[in-house]
Amino acid sequence: MSQGAHRYISNLTKDTYALILAGGRGSRLHELTDWRAKPAVFFGGKFRIIDFPLSNCINSGIRRVGIATQYKSHSLIRHVNRGWGHFKKELSESVEILPASQRYGNDWYSGTADAVFQNMDIIRAEKPKYVMILSGDHVYRMDYGDLLAKHLENGADMTVCCIEVPTEEAAGQFGVMTVDTDNRVKRFDEKPAQPNEIPGKPGQCLASMGNYVFNTEFLFEQLEKDATRETSDRDFGNDIIPSIIDDHQVFAFPFSDPDSDKQPYWRDVGTLDSFWEANMELVTPEPQLDLYDSSWPIWTYQEQLPPAKFIFDNDVRRGMAVDSTVSGGCIISGSTIRKSLLFSNVHVHSFSTVEESVILPGANIGENCQLRRTIVDSNCELPAGLIVGHDAEQDIANGFRVSPKGITLITSDMLKRMAEKQAKAAPELVAELAPKTTPELV
Repeated sequence: MSQGAHRYISNLTKDTYALILAGGRGSRLHELTDWRAKPAVFFGGKFRIIDFPLSNCINSGIRRVGIATQYKSHSLIRHVNRGWGHFKKELSESVEILPASQRYGNDWYSGTADAVFQNMDIIRAEKPKYVMILSGDHVYRMDYGDLLAKHLENGADMTVCCIEVPTEEAAGQFGVMTVDTDNRVKRFDEKPAQPNEIPGKPGQCLASMGNYVFNTEFLFEQLEKDATRETSDRDFGNDIIPSIIDDHQVFAFPFSDPDSDKQPYWRDVGTLDSFWEANMELVTPEPQLDLYDSSWPIWTYQEQLPPAKFIFDNDVRRGMAVDSTVSGGCIISGSTIRKSLLFSNVHVHSFSTVEESVILPGANIGENCQLRRTIVDSNCELPAGLIVGHDAEQDIANGFRVSPKGITLITSDMLKRMAEKQAKAAPELVAELAPKTTPELV
């Protein structure tokens, strides 16, 4: 890219304010979001999902960012304050948290468009030429500078980021666009049961990534109009986009890899199966999402922890990990880890085996446990001898959740209920089976 092009894009990013919508419940993740919003869910061994759009902003040169929060936002706010609170307002840098605060009425955020509408005064004070609306619950790496440049070159009022997705995957889950040869949006259907296919690509559709660019004044005009419509759901996909595509310049921006024909990495880790699969991809020899790429780092908050420790090496017990990712603070004590991802401060005690599993921070796995294809929530205390992932019916009987693809979720609440149930049958086991801690790292 020429120096002039770099300067062109850097001016665009300086004139842009990014608002990340991070209030989502993530109900399809079930108990994994009982105590946290979806953007606060752990991912990749040491990150949270919110770190990806935030890192994309910073790496793209966008240094004015707001984060709209709502559902069970404590852990999300705490994480952002710890990991992203070092920006200097006097240098026109800021990452600010914008909780629902009833600025324009008595309601909390009632939709994606309403979340922006209720923060218009804050955005207006920043005086940006462009406003970028970003989903806070997807995992991907993207240079937003290219998106902004295309928005300006098209003379667009609004630009919608999109990606090719199988129609079966998009049905009922994503907004789907129909575009002309110039990528101008001609139709937008929010979560249709039967998405329109891309011409010449049967089985594929153009799905919205939930990322938008607006000219600032145009955005404010549309939000104010929408606020007066009694039948509106106050949502970009349901209301704003369909109302403007006929009379205004609305373009799609296909998210593509300019250097190859491969589909760029983008994951909506909105189900237990997709969450497990996306984390498991990271332990393969050459994952599509390269977290070791120093040219596009993913920033986060992390504790100062000692290195992972593997102890005991004899025929009786051996601490080892194969084809796995193990984070700082972990202790693998005479146990075996295979094709698994362990977050910080996980302790696996002797004679245990963990296979194809995602173990979230602070989990403590007792002796002689056998785990396969599991997700263990943060700070879980697994009792000695627990076997999970080998018998789905037994896992369900123990109170664990088994996904459609056979992934078993374990949380502290589930373990507590299992211990109580077993204690009724054998009261003498109360002390042994009861969890010793409550969730802290939500």
